[in-house]
Amino acid sequence: MDAFNKLWKAYETRDGGALSSMFVPDPDLVLYGTGADEKRIGVKEVRIQFERDWSQSEAASLKFDSHSVSLAGGAALVAADGAAHVKVRGQEVTMPVRATIVFEQRGNSWRVAQAHVSTPAGEQAEGESWITPPR
Repeated sequence: MDAFNKLWKAYETRDGGALSSMFVPDPDLVLYGTGADEKRIGVKEVRIQFERDWSQSEAASLKFDSHSVSLAGGAALVAADGAAHVKVRGQEVTMPVRATIVFEQRGNSWRVAQAHVSTPAGEQAEGESWITPPR
């Protein structure tokens, strides 16, 4: 959880160097974000995504209120629910978020090998598995 919390602290403080160092340098690193076009492969593209996020907001933070951690060998999976708090064009916006982060132990540190941050489908009714088309 320490690595998970450091990840979001670096994001909130917009520390691109610290954030980039938390990801594996592998070419198959994957990050999925909340936007339809937010699929990033490799550290360079991940950094581009963070810079885009920051250029489109005055402030952004993710706060998680529940999580689970699974360990298997040199890998850890963190699944968490919370909220993104963002200031865009002077207005505060809060949206629910879900995150799953796969960490790999590299030396003495845990680095992100895969990340997925999403928002629940607002147009999908509670109790329904699919978005129901209008009749």
